[in-house]
Amino acid sequence: MPDQAPDRQAREFAAAFREFLDWIHSPAAGAGSDNEVSALVRDFLGPDGTHHSVVTRDLPRFEHVNLQTAIDTWCARAGRVVEVRGIAMPPHYGGLSLQQLVGGDGLPPIRLTAPALTDLPNGPGSTLGCLRLAVLLVSDELGRYVVMIQAPNEHQPSLQVEVAGLPVRLAQRLLADLDQLRAELNVYCGHLLDVSLDPMGGVILAFADLPGLSREDVVLPSAVLARVERHALGVAGHREKLLATGQHLKRGLLLYGPPGTGKTHTTRYLLGQMNGYTRLVLTGRSLVAVGAVTDLARALVPSVVVLEDVDLVAEERSLGPSSSPVLFDLLDAMDGAAPDADLLFLLTTNRADLLEPALAARPGRVDIAVEIALPDALARERLLTLYGQNVPLDLTQEDVQLTVERTDGTTASFLKELIRRAVLEALHDDPALSTVTGAHLARALDDLLDAAQAVTRTLLGVGVDPADLQPGGALSAGPGRVGWMPHGPRVMARGFVRYSGLSFPASVWCPGALKPTAGRTCWGCRGCAGRGRRGGAVSGLLGRAAGGRGVSGSRQHDTEHRHDHGLPGAGHRRPLAACSGRNHQYLGPRTSAPKTNASRALSSRWVRQVHDDDPGAAHWVF
Repeated sequence: MPDQAPDRQAREFAAAFREFLDWIHSPAAGAGSDNEVSALVRDFLGPDGTHHSVVTRDLPRFEHVNLQTAIDTWCARAGRVVEVRGIAMPPHYGGLSLQQLVGGDGLPPIRLTAPALTDLPNGPGSTLGCLRLAVLLVSDELGRYVVMIQAPNEHQPSLQVEVAGLPVRLAQRLLADLDQLRAELNVYCGHLLDVSLDPMGGVILAFADLPGLSREDVVLPSAVLARVERHALGVAGHREKLLATGQHLKRGLLLYGPPGTGKTHTTRYLLGQMNGYTRLVLTGRSLVAVGAVTDLARALVPSVVVLEDVDLVAEERSLGPSSSPVLFDLLDAMDGAAPDADLLFLLTTNRADLLEPALAARPGRVDIAVEIALPDALARERLLTLYGQNVPLDLTQEDVQLTVERTDGTTASFLKELIRRAVLEALHDDPALSTVTGAHLARALDDLLDAAQAVTRTLLGVGVDPADLQPGGALSAGPGRVGWMPHGPRVMARGFVRYSGLSFPASVWCPGALKPTAGRTCWGCRGCAGRGRRGGAVSGLLGRAAGGRGVSGSRQHDTEHRHDHGLPGAGHRRPLAACSGRNHQYLGPRTSAPKTNASRALSSRWVRQVHDDDPGAAHWVF
C-alpha cells in the first residue's frame, strides 16, 4: 500500500502480478485460444466448420455402455475415418463443453492424451472399455466434423454427446443414427437386471445371476401357482391370438400376504422362467426410479418390471395429507406403454390394504392379485424337505410330523431358519456333521419357540398380522408390541396410536427399560382428575371415562400432566406415572388443534382409546 511501501516497490509488484496473469492465459499454462485441444478442434473443422451450432444430447448414465457399443459399430462403417483423442483435465474443475473448444475461450487447463476408459459391464461376466472424455475427429460423406463424448462426473450427472462442424439438421440425423444403434445393440436386452441409485440419484443397472429355481422349488398350493404362471407366463405363449382378438398384452400381477411366505421367492422363480424377457428389479430406494426404468422396459419389450414392497410408494392417497410423487410416476408408467406391448408389472406387498385403488382402476395396471398365505401342514412338510435337501437329515416320520405340528402358523422363512439352526446344533455335537437327527431339529425348534426369541420370530414373519405393518413391511408397535430405541442410559419405547387401521407414534419413557410398556393413550381421565391437557397435536381431545365426560383442562393442569406423564414441553422428562383410570374407554371428539400430520388424521375421526388392564403398568402418552 502507498503509505506502507515505497512507490517503486508497489510498481514492481504490479508489473510482476501482470506478468503472472499473462502467463496464466498463455499456451505454456495450457489455456487460451492457443490451447492444444482447442487448436486441434479448430484446425480440423476449418473456418467454415466453426460457424455451425454445437448440438448436444444428454443421456442417462446407464446408457454409457450402449453408447460405446454404438460408437464402435458406427466408427467401423465403410467410408468413415475416425481419429480418437483423449482429453486430460485436472480434477475439481468445472465441466467442459465442445462449444468451449470450438470458441477457444474460458477453457480450463486441459491437454491431449491417450483416451481414458472406464470399464463397464456389458453382460453377465463381461465388460467393455468406454470413453470418459474424448473427441472423435470424423471424416465421411457428410464432411469433417467433431463428436465429443463426456462421461457423467461430479459436475455433470448425465452422459453427453456433442456434435460440432455440421449443420443442425445433419447433426440431429447423426445423433438419431446413434440412438438407433443403441436400441438395436442394447446390451441389457433379455437380461435380468438389478436397479439401484447412485449418490446423485442416477439409475444404475447391474447384471444379475439367474435364480435357477424350478417349479418344484416353489411350495405353493397348486391352484395358486397355476394362477400365477398363467397370468405371468401364459401370455407370451398366446401373444398372436390375444392381439388378433383385440386383447391387451400389458398386464399387472400383485402378490400379497404376510412377510416370509414366499412372495419374493415366487417372483424369482417367475423371473428365471421368462427367458427372452428383459427383467428389471426395483427394491427399496430404487423404487423412485420407476419412471425412467419403465421407459427402458418399453424400449426393450418383451420385459418385466418388478416392484418389491410397492406399498412404499403406492400408498392410498386418502391415508395422508399428501401423496407420494412416485405414485403418480408409477401410474403414468403403467399407462404409458401401448396395450399391445408385452410388458408385465410384477408387484409384491405385505400390506395390500394400503395400496392406491387406482392401481386396479384400468386394464393393464393390476389385473389380478394373488395371496401368498402361510403354509399349511402339507406345505410345511414339503418346505422341510426342500430346505433340507443338501443336509444329511436323518429324521423319522414321527420327527417330521411332530415338527410340522409344532410349526403351525409359521412362515417359510421360519422353516428355513429352523433347518439352519438344526445344522448348527448338529455341528455343536459333531464337527464332522455326519447327520442331523430329530433331536437336533427339536432342540433348534425349542430355541426358536422360546419366549426369549420373540423378536427373532417376528423378524421371520411369525405372528405378524399384515394389518400391523407400516408401508414397506416395518412392524409398528402397539399394545404388547414395542420397538426399542436406545436413548442415553435408558431405553425409549416407541408405540403407535391406532385409528381406523392406521398408526401414529406414541413416545413414552419406560422406567427401567426392562419390559415393553403396554396399553394405549390417555387424553385425560378420572385418574388425572378428568382434565385434558392443552396444546400439542391432539389438544382438545378430552376423555370420557365410564360414561362420564371429560372437562376442559387448564394451562396449570397442562404443565402438571406433562410432568406426570413425562411429556415433552414440561422442561424435562420424568418416568411415566401409572394411571388410575384403568379399563376405561375414551372417545375423543373432533379437535381444532394445529394441523400436524397426526391432528389432520385424528381430527377427522372418533378415536377409541383403551387403558391397560394391568393396574401397575404405565399407559401410552402421545
